[in-house]
Amino acid sequence: MRIFITGSAGFIGSALSIKLLEEGHSVLGIDNHNDYYDISLKEDRLSRHINHKQYTHIRESIENRDLIADIFRSNNFDCVVNLAAQAGVRYSLENPFAYVDTNLVGFGNILEGCRHSNVGHLVYASSSSTYGLNTKQPYKVNESVNHPLSLYAATKKANELMAHTYSHLYNLPTTGLRFFTVYGPYDRPDMALQKFAKAIMNGETIQVFNQGNHKRDFTYIDDIVDGIINVIKKPALPNIKWDSDKPDPSSSTAPYRIYNIGNSNPVNLKDYIRELEKNLKKEAIKQYLPIQPGDVPDTFADISSLIREFNYKPKISVKEGIKNFTDWFIDYYKFN
Repeated sequence: MRIFITGSAGFIGSALSIKLLEEGHSVLGIDNHNDYYDISLKEDRLSRHINHKQYTHIRESIENRDLIADIFRSNNFDCVVNLAAQAGVRYSLENPFAYVDTNLVGFGNILEGCRHSNVGHLVYASSSSTYGLNTKQPYKVNESVNHPLSLYAATKKANELMAHTYSHLYNLPTTGLRFFTVYGPYDRPDMALQKFAKAIMNGETIQVFNQGNHKRDFTYIDDIVDGIINVIKKPALPNIKWDSDKPDPSSSTAPYRIYNIGNSNPVNLKDYIRELEKNLKKEAIKQYLPIQPGDVPDTFADISSLIREFNYKPKISVKEGIKNFTDWFIDYYKFN
């Protein structure tokens, strides 16, 4: 397959590129290498696959409408995986236009490219953040998500709505994946695991929000990548049983699907930190704080539809995943 991956120097995009290349696919990747966090980490991720003979890399933003249109005109993609996005719930409180530009304008450019090039399948990143004010656990894709708590979450919900429109109007198969707290080697330094690990090793205080009572459905990067690849190979189909009197938000009369992709085994933040301390062999200095604006207290993914339709089976426990992460972290940041 010829696959276009946006955000290909990102945490998930790079890992996905490597696995697809190993399977023999051809990958064109695009990433703007912005300075939201240390660019050197993006370069190091990319160095693992940039020289592969089946990989091509473009350093540019998906907001560049003319460039994106030209990429689609010049290639015959079987599938597009849109992972490029301005990430981070808290940063959206400081710099909202970054989310509008990449997550909305950029995604619109990708949809238009898919439409005019007759792409066989668009897979795109949504987020567990879309569940917002929903409190019923586990989160289910067939329940509405109309009350996001951050602009980041709102843009991800908007992506789902935009994708449905293109599925309906242009018969474009689209599949949205709501990721649940992805972690592992080469993850983002603004995420809890790297922030905590660096602070612990440097003897600095870690800020533990919501008094440490968060529960998160932590999902290891390899499990996420395996799930994405399974989805890539099976384009969305219309739901012939879809009922407009009882509309299912996760499907449609159009070739449109939404899935949760997580571990489906929430872990208390305090236990997560303890596992990290054990592997780093050092105790954290903790400052307990109230919940942050835009955060949700708990996440718990109902992945039954992904299991049923794709035989998705997360394999990596938090215990194993944190060990893999800390082994990489200590070596990468030279804490030996």
